[in-house]
Amino acid sequence: MTDPGKRDFPSANRISTVPLKLSELAEGLKRQAGFLGFAEARITAAVEPGRYSDFLTWLDHGYAGEMSYLESRKDAYRHPASVMAGVRTILVLALPYSPKPTNQSSLAIGVGRIARYACGSVDYHDWIHDRLKLLGHWLEQHYSRTTESQSESLTFRGIVDTAPLLEREFAQLSGMGWIGKNTLLLNRTLGSYFFLACLLTNIDLPCDSSHVQDHCGSCRACIEACPTQAFVEPHVLDASQCISYLTIEQRGMPPIELRSGIGDWLYGCDICQEVCPWNRRAPSLMEEAFQPSASFTELPLREILSLDQEHFRVHFRRTPFWRAKRRGVLRNAAIVAGNQRSPDCIEPLKSLLQDEDELIRAAAVWSLSQMELQNIEEIFEPLSLNEQSSLVQAELQYFRQTRTRAL
Repeated sequence: MTDPGKRDFPSANRISTVPLKLSELAEGLKRQAGFLGFAEARITAAVEPGRYSDFLTWLDHGYAGEMSYLESRKDAYRHPASVMAGVRTILVLALPYSPKPTNQSSLAIGVGRIARYACGSVDYHDWIHDRLKLLGHWLEQHYSRTTESQSESLTFRGIVDTAPLLEREFAQLSGMGWIGKNTLLLNRTLGSYFFLACLLTNIDLPCDSSHVQDHCGSCRACIEACPTQAFVEPHVLDASQCISYLTIEQRGMPPIELRSGIGDWLYGCDICQEVCPWNRRAPSLMEEAFQPSASFTELPLREILSLDQEHFRVHFRRTPFWRAKRRGVLRNAAIVAGNQRSPDCIEPLKSLLQDEDELIRAAAVWSLSQMELQNIEEIFEPLSLNEQSSLVQAELQYFRQTRTRAL
């Protein structure tokens, strides 16, 4: 699709002077969203979401793991007014990304799997925010043709999963779909391979009907397929057990008992989406920016493990990988290399035993300990004598314990 920055949006002096009803404004807004690449656009009222109490219960159970920002902002999730004062209606938008598996389905040893949403060449936050601004300006221009504009000026704010807003709940209220047993929003046409975004406004746009029916039925495919058993029950995810959380949000080393479950996943995870029947016929409607890029899907682990900070910045600065930073991505690469027992990664892992970041050193210790190397004691000896980090020492201690039990 065309770069929206080059699209011909009507300037203020070219807009028709014919009065516009709010219902016509709403329909025009949805059409404009489609023009910008959004596959679904629906409107709902800015109210307290019905599942807010479930969100609080989820936090109370500790299922957010280390995501303390959710707890600290929990009161703000109660109502969208915490995000934008005076908000009345919300335009909920769906932007598809690639539903098709990449060539990662049969990975060679030494390559990690990446969640589909992260395989494009851009950070979706930046891409969507630019479109939300254009959409908001379009609404601003055309709102001036309504009688309501004479008594109240328009304000708006675009949101892409960074503000305290329960986007999935508002998507369901808008009629876009239902929240599946894997806790993702499911759409009968799009499946679940799409980003959600919202445009909050202070005007009373006509709302769409909510989606009340659950189409998951008796299916438990997502629950049963999860390698780390992250689903406590249908519709309830213990994020601290989820591979996406472990490879993106968690700042330290994943619990030992979950590392093998991470398998080949270098960044994120798609398993609960891959097995969902609603994704079998999901159309390929994504923008070019979200086409899987070979520079990510075919990046060998040994190359990732060899990246210093500057080269990491050059390669990943404006991609989803930037969220986990170098320390998180190299930690993940080390865990995948250990799970695969990848011989190509041994030398870069040995070099990382001297890395300045203790998390990377700790991950390298664990990874090398999985390789069944005959000279492993010799490799670890300098670290055992000089290491000051308790994180690294804990990994060395675990190695000694497991080696003793094996002898």
